[in-house]
Amino acid sequence: MVRKIDAAIDFTFIYDLVKDMYSEIGRPSIDPVILVKLTFIQYTFGIRSMCKTIEEVETNMVYRWFLGYGFHDKVPPTPHSGKIMSDALKIQTCLNRFSIAFY
Repeated sequence: MVRKIDAAIDFTFIYDLVKDMYSEIGRPSIDPVILVKLTFIQYTFGIRSMCKTIEEVETNMVYRWFLGYGFHDKVPPTPHSGKIMSDALKIQTCLNRFSIAFY
């Protein structure tokens, strides 16, 4: 399923949508495309929480491939740190604006 999603959607449009939401200074953020793809994984495969989704990505090579991670690459931190959640809220705001543009 993730191969079909990857073939059908060019996720690079996300960068233009979120460019005003990310600062050039401060600690590096999680790639916004990764956050959107994590959400796709969560909803497509019925995973109930982002924390569980991250756990699945740590061990599932298909998910890692979809996100662009190699076997030894570190995946995003779990939501307990708050970092992924603050970035996810930025992405959600962005996607809300994007969907409004089509109505």
